[in-house]
Amino acid sequence: MKPEINAAVVFLSRFLRVKGHVNDRQVQTFNQSLHDILSEQYKHHWFPDRPCKGSGYRCIRINHKMDPLVGQAGQRIGLTIQQLYTLLPTELTLWVDPFEVSYRIGEDGSICVLYESTPGPMTMPMSMATSSPSGNNASQGPMVDSRHSCKEELMVLGRTSPSKAYSMMTVSS
Repeated sequence: MKPEINAAVVFLSRFLRVKGHVNDRQVQTFNQSLHDILSEQYKHHWFPDRPCKGSGYRCIRINHKMDPLVGQAGQRIGLTIQQLYTLLPTELTLWVDPFEVSYRIGEDGSICVLYESTPGPMTMPMSMATSSPSGNNASQGPMVDSRHSCKEELMVLGRTSPSKAYSMMTVSS
């Protein structure tokens, strides 16, 4: 669980660094706070034998509503929810699952893998891609293998979020 949480925390904290309104000490405190919060939150919702189980619970979501765990870590360094909205992407989904951490920016964005490892007695990272908030990827290992992830399974089943074109139905009695 620790490498997956580390990957998620480092990814989010890069946004704070890039925008430049947060000093190094605040970023360190944010990192430690978010790591502690996520570790406590996921402690009873981490299933390495069934990585997709609990994926929705471990999903970090920022859209019209700030993810409460990210908001809590931000408040520990003196940032308001409004300030976090200006520093983080307005539409972000971050999945923290056993053996894989991936994200999507925007409702229709591609899913990108930040961290992936192989299940086993001694789990060694297969790839650890460091993505900058600008979207550039600098891979430090081989590309992601063809193993099905939780997100791929959702994509096979259909769209994971509603389309922007909504149909309204009126019901009268």
